[in-house]
Amino acid sequence: MKNDDLIYMTATEAAALFRKRKLSPVELMEAVITRAEEVQPKINAFTFTHYDEAMDLAKAAEAKFMKKDGRVGALEGLPIAIKDESWIAGKPTSYGSLTAKDFVPDKTSVNNERILKAGGIVHARTATPEFSCAAYTHSKMWGVTRNPWNRRFTTGGSSGGSGASLAAGTAPLATGSDIGGSIRIPAGACGVVGFKPPYGRNADDAPFNLDPYCHTGPMARSIQDAILLQNVICGPSPHDIASLRPKLRLPTDYKPIKGWKIAYSFDLGFFDVDTEVVANMKKALRVFKSLGATVEEVDLGWGREAIDTGIAHLTHLFGSLMAGVAKKHRRIMTDYAVDFGKKAVKSTPAKFLKSMEGAAKMYDTFGPMMEKYDVFICPTNALPAVKADFDERKDEVRINGKVSPLPKTLAWCMTTPFNTLSRCPVLAVPTGHASNGVPTSIQIIGRTYSDADVFRAGVAYEEAVGGWYTKTRSRPKF
Repeated sequence: MKNDDLIYMTATEAAALFRKRKLSPVELMEAVITRAEEVQPKINAFTFTHYDEAMDLAKAAEAKFMKKDGRVGALEGLPIAIKDESWIAGKPTSYGSLTAKDFVPDKTSVNNERILKAGGIVHARTATPEFSCAAYTHSKMWGVTRNPWNRRFTTGGSSGGSGASLAAGTAPLATGSDIGGSIRIPAGACGVVGFKPPYGRNADDAPFNLDPYCHTGPMARSIQDAILLQNVICGPSPHDIASLRPKLRLPTDYKPIKGWKIAYSFDLGFFDVDTEVVANMKKALRVFKSLGATVEEVDLGWGREAIDTGIAHLTHLFGSLMAGVAKKHRRIMTDYAVDFGKKAVKSTPAKFLKSMEGAAKMYDTFGPMMEKYDVFICPTNALPAVKADFDERKDEVRINGKVSPLPKTLAWCMTTPFNTLSRCPVLAVPTGHASNGVPTSIQIIGRTYSDADVFRAGVAYEEAVGGWYTKTRSRPKF
């Protein structure tokens, strides 16, 4: 097997070959590390790497598979890239910030604990903007992370290193977190799959496990791989009061969607959306029609308040974290993180209450509409991507030649309204590429806590289009 085909093999396929003893975890790990060493200088997707330890663990996994009675986990021997914000005991975690450059946690985050217990091998940590507070990925500590499809553009953020790693073939699985779109934005910009589970589905670390906007979830190159990882990290934790019981295990096989009713909107009522994004979404809608689904455009009755509501919430809670850190470390922090903290100082309890009222108003139209439909579809990002070193202090977001009137950080991202509607599961899947080579994407949104519905629609779509990254021509060129 050619190395290029090996590094783009799905995790599901690799796991099956491990069990049949037709592929060794050592072979896969060697190929992935070789690829990472080749492309890391070009895309800068990783922060810390643990290659030597990963090879030792791959050898140990190989030995398990060689035993007739060897017990293996769901992720046994698979390389997995972990976002550089969650903890692994004894290994550094930087949050993309110079303020944490020497931080080494003494415990492991619950999701990472489950991944390690399932046999996953952490060979690298993935880049984030400072404290994951931006929709692009660059920081004073780690520099600029670049899109494998066109290095002039961003990977999105905040799980930008995870998205870039998957697209570049330097990991078959990766983790992300999503408080305003941080899984789905890079999934869209990098042409991979990302799942924002409903609030509470996956346990998280305090204190943001208590913020309903905050979700941890899987990123992958195929939907089956996203299911594989989601089924490992999902479930209640005694350390997270918000985590749901019982554990939900997603099926891997789904019935067709013939007869389904699918609602859609190109702009959610208030976004300017790039013409190529719209064109590729139209192609995707035709695929759903070909599968026997009825596809209907709907008006949600939303206006700009649907994004302002989300930003007000994030500013009040998440921005307060930035403000607290900036009191001591302003000089070494990245400008966008400092600015985020400044905005938080101006927030008030009354503004936060208004954001809660805005969320209720949004669901008052979305919820009843979804009683008539199985899923709702809209673009993931209104623009394929902004430039890699985007600076919201001086750069504008231009869509179809016009400067967007929306807040610069999220003017090109259509994800945050579904953090506001936090109990709705959302699956981001690729729809093609723009003329600049950057991928485009759609979000498939389900009714509250109806996770399997978005996967059923996603699996049907993926099978119809033949998947992604399966051919050499459908992979980034370096």
